[in-house]
Amino acid sequence: MSQVLDIVTSKSMTYEQKLVSLAHAAEDTLNVLDMPERTKYFLEKGAINDLFEGHAPYRPRYVMPDYAKYVKNGSEFLGVEPPKDLDELLSNLQIIYHHVPSITSFPVYLGDLDQLIEPFITELSDEEVKHKLRLFLNFLDRTITDSFCHANLGPEETRAGRLILELEKELSNTVPNFTLKYDPELTSDSFAEQALYTSLFCANPAICNHRAHKDTYPGEYGISSCYNILPVGGGSYTLTRITLSELAPLADNVADFLEKLLPECLAAMGAYMNERVRFLVEESGFFESSFLSREGLIDPDRFVGMFGVTGMAECVNTLLKDEGKRYGHDPEADDLAEQIMKQISGFAAEFPAKYSKVAGGHFMLHAQVGLESDLGITSGVRIPVGDEPDSFYDHLRHSGRFHREITTGCGDIFSMETTARNNPAAMLDVVKGAFKEGVKYMSFYEKNSDLVRITGFLVKRSEMEKYRKGDTVLQNTTQLGAPNYDHNRLAERKVRMV
Repeated sequence: MSQVLDIVTSKSMTYEQKLVSLAHAAEDTLNVLDMPERTKYFLEKGAINDLFEGHAPYRPRYVMPDYAKYVKNGSEFLGVEPPKDLDELLSNLQIIYHHVPSITSFPVYLGDLDQLIEPFITELSDEEVKHKLRLFLNFLDRTITDSFCHANLGPEETRAGRLILELEKELSNTVPNFTLKYDPELTSDSFAEQALYTSLFCANPAICNHRAHKDTYPGEYGISSCYNILPVGGGSYTLTRITLSELAPLADNVADFLEKLLPECLAAMGAYMNERVRFLVEESGFFESSFLSREGLIDPDRFVGMFGVTGMAECVNTLLKDEGKRYGHDPEADDLAEQIMKQISGFAAEFPAKYSKVAGGHFMLHAQVGLESDLGITSGVRIPVGDEPDSFYDHLRHSGRFHREITTGCGDIFSMETTARNNPAAMLDVVKGAFKEGVKYMSFYEKNSDLVRITGFLVKRSEMEKYRKGDTVLQNTTQLGAPNYDHNRLAERKVRMV
């Protein structure tokens, strides 16, 4: 009850933020999941983390509706007819976004926006389109007050995509978090360079390796939340993570970690995830009650469970502390990390996951990007801030090595010198080279920009300052980003040049 009273009496939360927090608090009064004692042990030690999904799953973590189907057919439940012009399209999208659930209570995926918009702008001038899109984009930013929200562009160049990039540079909004799906055979250099140039003013868009992801699932994929690669028309039931940095201190030595603790923790986490999925599918009634399911905009056969991994760097550094070997710098450390990663991916490839038809009956690996409460835990398989290699290219090669095993989202963030704005072609060369090395996802921001990437989501420095002073802020994610930015010394990210 003290937690509820703290929420009710908070002077740093908006009404909407209190409402969502109270709903989470109510859910956590329940105890409906069957958990063995050993699983509870790993949860208590922090080696397994449920990422605050709640004790009674009643909606999938991430929902990825087929918006193209919605635009084509409209919705009987919402009383929406297929749009005939751009105004109707944007209005229809605003309506459905309000009704798409997720772990954040906001939509985490807004679709391939440029492709949805492109057919409706042929008769309009650039200025007419930009006027309408400016209102639409500002509506999204001011009403989806949580920046775990993605919209996709590309891979083909579109006029709508170019106009969105122009507006993003001007608006510097926190929502949506855009990603360009990049494929050198499908994406023109000029379109990719415009995207990279824009990112050096507003940290948006990020760049996704389309070739590496396009065959991950049957059918289309989309990018949601911070950067989760998931099947369109489905999504993710759950994202639970193994926090390797919390598991390593429990081991007597490397052999004990690899042969006993890691297999035991992986098995406990797999069973825990299956229990969450079972309750959601069999008992919560979500798919039976959702109009998204009834109208074919989502299908339970296109949902997966995301098997998250984080804290690799600290795990390896702990296991090899007596030898003084460091992740990202010593071959012995990186070889151990790869051994750990292959053991995890091998488990995911064999463990039978409930209700995971689109993934062949298995969980999909994800480089989990972190929490505001993470202290000394580096996101996913990244190199810790302040310990990055001096060479930008060595850093990218290292990233590529560890991105390869991870299917539902793994990326790196780079702070760039202001001079990079003068040479977007060189930026694109970096992306092309990195993707050839196996990098799957990259994002950039200019070192002094107001908008920065925290672990995958966007937050404004100016808003973080307001929050630190105790002021209320519009975006929920500012409350997550400010402590993360401070705890993990993100201001000290090595600044890169091209």
